[in-house]
Amino acid sequence: MINKTKAYENAANTIIANLKKRQMEGYYCATKEEAMDKILSLMPEGSSIGWGGSMTLGQLGFYDAVKGKGYDVIDRYAAKTVEEQKDVNARLVNSDFFFMSTNAITVDGQLVNIDGRGSRLAFLCYGPENVIVVTGMNKVVEDVDSGIKRIHTIAAPANTVRLSRKTPCATTGHCGNCMSPDCICSQTVITRFSTVPGRIKVILVGEELGY
Repeated sequence: MINKTKAYENAANTIIANLKKRQMEGYYCATKEEAMDKILSLMPEGSSIGWGGSMTLGQLGFYDAVKGKGYDVIDRYAAKTVEEQKDVNARLVNSDFFFMSTNAITVDGQLVNIDGRGSRLAFLCYGPENVIVVTGMNKVVEDVDSGIKRIHTIAAPANTVRLSRKTPCATTGHCGNCMSPDCICSQTVITRFSTVPGRIKVILVGEELGY
């Protein structure tokens, strides 16, 4: 276990150096608890914060941790109607901090993500002043192609089951390259560079988190 922990740290240091070349900031935290402490340290009291759908953030205890801490919380899960969701999105685009995970991250520091509606990735690409990406080291891949393969074979099948979607991968566990109405693989975004230095901050966690 010690060897695995050290290997995670070494890999994270390599990724962090490569993120810097891409004008993104990187941090390594050995545990979920350290990661949550790091998140809170990055956000001044009174900041407006929101998030995209993420199993990783749930495993961190993020949602409960940020409530009652003096933040202006924009809770996407509290929006029950189309109009409420529009209001949430309008607030998120101008938020101080937007939180998400990534489906995969390459050793050379690129973020690889695939979405259905794009309601998570829209804010990664544009809008919020800061985007904080939290990811377990289990999502590290060699290159972009490996990241896309990981999403199709691991993340998407698991998420379609979780979301009760009617897609081939929800039944077979294998990508069918579908165009089902329930498809969650509609938008592919490769983040290879941040034109705003330091806007995207990646917290690498030395545990297996999310899908």
